Amino acid sequence: MELVDLFPLIIVALLIIGIAILFTFVPVMLWISALAAGVKISIFTLIGMRLRRVVPKMVINPLIKAHKAGLTVQTNQLESHYLAGGNVDRVVNALIAAHRANIELSFERAAAIDLAGRDVLEAVQMSVNPKVIETPFIAGVAMDGIEVKAKARITVRANIDRLVGGAGEDTVIARVGEGIVSTMGSSQSHKKVLENPDMISQNVLSKGLDAGTAFEILSIDIADIDIGKNIGAILQTDQAEADKNIAQAKAEERRAMAVAQEQENIAKVQEMQAKVVEAEAEVPKALAEALRNGNMGVMDYVNYKNVLADTDMREMIGKLSKHEDDEDDKHSR
Repeated sequence: MELVDLFPLIIVALLIIGIAILFTFVPVMLWISALAAGVKISIFTLIGMRLRRVVPKMVINPLIKAHKAGLTVQTNQLESHYLAGGNVDRVVNALIAAHRANIELSFERAAAIDLAGRDVLEAVQMSVNPKVIETPFIAGVAMDGIEVKAKARITVRANIDRLVGGAGEDTVIARVGEGIVSTMGSSQSHKKVLENPDMISQNVLSKGLDAGTAFEILSIDIADIDIGKNIGAILQTDQAEADKNIAQAKAEERRAMAVAQEQENIAKVQEMQAKVVEAEAEVPKALAEALRNGNMGVMDYVNYKNVLADTDMREMIGKLSKHEDDEDDKHSR
């Protein structure tokens, strides 16, 4: 077979390959779907998306959805949001929901909310259907020392204008908890809190706790309230125990000081007794020296011994008399 005969086959093969490449690189079916939906978009725009590493269906499908919903959204807006890492489909769904609910929301704000990491569709839904946030049990102590526990339900609505930079649910719960504790603490008695739980929600709601948050607080309702511990009595008991321990420590300190003083006095007495014994030991020496020097006669020495003997006898008689008196007291008892 000659080359001239193969030329038509080569042309057909090249056409088939070209068509295959065209359908692979260019989303022709997506282009046809857009035209069928009334969205005017050039085939070269789709090719440009491929070159810019943009998945065409991630832009064209939301564009068709927005066009059918009556929204005016440009292809460049959707493409730039996709390139910025945003969720194009979620933004368009949020725009459609806001349009249906007559909520003013521009594409730029919706894209900013989405890029900030918040779910813009959920925010729009929360603007239409408020969300109820339930707090855990929050404990506060009234002025009479009784602990009161309360659980609140916070009804909030998303504030789209403050979604970017606004605080989240945790901040709302923390502020409401602080308000509940403050209201309980300012109550004279826990009975007043139990009698009028609505007082808590009114005081908390009047403080404007939603300032700087991404929500608008619609209502605060006390769902459950309970009595806790008697904190005042516990504190008084702890204080009394601490005072007792301090008093015991001081008493032990005084006792230790008294014991030390007693031991010191005993040591002083023993020292004085030693000095007396030492002085008495010098008496015989002095007597002998006086006899040798003639300062004392023999009769003087005899009289001195008689006085000592008389003194010993008197001490013995006194001891015997005291012993007999003690025996008589025992018998009389």
